[in-house]
Amino acid sequence: MNEDRHQQRQQRLKEQVDARIASATDVRGIVMVFTGNGKGKTTAAFGTALRACGHGKRVGAIQFIKGEWPNGERNILEQHGVEFQVMSTGFTWETQNRQADTDACLEVWQHAKRMLADSSLDLVILDEITYMVSMDYLPLEALLTALRQRPSQQSVIITGRGCHRSITELADTVTEMRPVKHAFDTGIQAQQGIDW
Repeated sequence: MNEDRHQQRQQRLKEQVDARIASATDVRGIVMVFTGNGKGKTTAAFGTALRACGHGKRVGAIQFIKGEWPNGERNILEQHGVEFQVMSTGFTWETQNRQADTDACLEVWQHAKRMLADSSLDLVILDEITYMVSMDYLPLEALLTALRQRPSQQSVIITGRGCHRSITELADTVTEMRPVKHAFDTGIQAQQGIDW
C-alpha cells in the first residue's frame, strides 16, 4: 500500500472516531457486565477498579461465592481504600447447603445495597452476582431495582457466567468472555499471582 492511500484511510478513520467522540455528550455512570464461560471476568473488573483508584475514584467491591483464600487484587485494592465485603462461604458446590448459601448471599447483599446507594462511591463491583440470581439466592428484581435507583454518577460492574437477560438489557456495556484454551484443561494447576 502506498503512503498516500494509507494516509487517506487513516484520515477517514480519524474523522469517524472524532465524530463519534463529539456525539457522546451524556455524562453518567454506566453498568458493565463481564459474562461468559471464559476466564478473566473478575480480573477485568478489578483491573477497572485499579484504574479508577489510579484516578482518585472511590470503589467498593462485593464478592459473592468467593471464599477466604488469598486474593491478590484485594491485597492491593484495600491499600487504596477499596472496601471489600465477601460472602466467604466458598463455592456453592463445596457448601452444598442451599439455606446457608442463601442466608450468606442475603447478608452480603445488604452491603451491596448500601454501596449502590452511596453517592460517594464512583464504582461498585458485584463480583459473581449472576450466580446469586440464577440460583435464586437473590431476587432478580431486587438487583434491578438497586441498579436503577443508584446515584446517577455511579458505575457498576457485574461479573459471572450466565447473566440474566434482564441485566444485560439494563447494562450499558456487555462483554462476553469466550474460552479458547485454558491451561487447567491440560492439567496445569491454578497459580497464586496468576490465576488468583
